[in-house]
Amino acid sequence: MKMTDFSVLIIDDVPSVREYLRQTLMLLGITHVSEASNGSLGISSYTKQHQDVVFLDIELPDCDGKSLLRQLKEINPNANVVIMTAHSTVENVQQSILAGACGFIAKPFSAKKIESVLIKCQKKSLTA
Repeated sequence: MKMTDFSVLIIDDVPSVREYLRQTLMLLGITHVSEASNGSLGISSYTKQHQDVVFLDIELPDCDGKSLLRQLKEINPNANVVIMTAHSTVENVQQSILAGACGFIAKPFSAKKIESVLIKCQKKSLTA
């Protein structure tokens, strides 16, 4: 699957983060982008659409991103989930990868970092 064919779900409570990520994805040629401002809306959207990649904030107002990651993996064990956080600790990275995240990016992030993590998800999808 080409990266431009990806459908993406952004789960983050900060509108400016969602907008920046949406703009970056569109510059990379990804036009199928959904957004959710909290965990329950994110799960609802993913359950209906099974987007190819989920960008998930680790700290949401209604739930813990790590528990949401586990829920997404229960729905689809092959889900490509990229954890986003402003608190990039070694522990957060390790726990996220152990829970099945395919990538981890620290805020603020660059367009180059987004592209890099999408390429990693693309490679993972090809081997799944």
